[in-house]
Amino acid sequence: MIQLKTGHELERMQACADILSEAHGVVASAITPGVPTWHLDHLAAEFIYKQGAQPSFKGYQGFAHTLCISVNNCIIHGTPDTYVLKEGDIVSIDCGVYYNGLHTDAAFTYGIGKISQEVLDLLRVTKAALYKGISCANASQRVGDISSAIQLYVEGNSYTVVREFSGHGIGRDLHEYPEVPNYGEKGSGAKLRTGMTLAIEPMVNMGKRQIYYGDKGILPAVYTIDNKPSAHFEHTVAITDGRPRILTNYAHIEKALQS
Repeated sequence: MIQLKTGHELERMQACADILSEAHGVVASAITPGVPTWHLDHLAAEFIYKQGAQPSFKGYQGFAHTLCISVNNCIIHGTPDTYVLKEGDIVSIDCGVYYNGLHTDAAFTYGIGKISQEVLDLLRVTKAALYKGISCANASQRVGDISSAIQLYVEGNSYTVVREFSGHGIGRDLHEYPEVPNYGEKGSGAKLRTGMTLAIEPMVNMGKRQIYYGDKGILPAVYTIDNKPSAHFEHTVAITDGRPRILTNYAHIEKALQS
């Protein structure tokens, strides 16, 4: 069942999203060659708890960390550990925050130091695909309109979308109905209604769309079948009577990357 949010709940979700966006900025300010991924997880957890909030992912299906940190050919669910980021890597940072009874979720993929133009293009297209999808998140449209917009843009740029995982409703629970796939037919799926809140999150592979699962942990990491890079961008979005309201933001990330 779709859980519509009241105006008061949307304001509470905005406060939650603000904490999440700032937590991403804290992590962004520390991302550099030579940093172990566990340190980024520590920084995010420390900041979130100081705000009186909680990491949404910690304890979810046994996951023990604040961040999912997925490097290079890892698509999602990478685990923070002793791996040290190096020049030329790309790394997806996915984080959720629970605050005042509500969840928000956002992800961003970084290039570490100097990365190839080919990989830069992958990041650019994946981020643009996110906003292509969001532009279709209007009341009276359907989930399939979001999905189709993402798929057409990604495949039109000669990349592939991951089909085994999708975006989702979010708010009172971390994962709510409906699922928001990154592929599909325009005009299909659940009708979008004012008060819906969605996590829209393209996962885009440079090579083949097929995946395989790692064997580490309760929530195993997911990898590209051909070991080529994958990128992931995500925002939490509210459906309104007018244009979609993007609750999370990348402003803190962009400021950190420019400094």
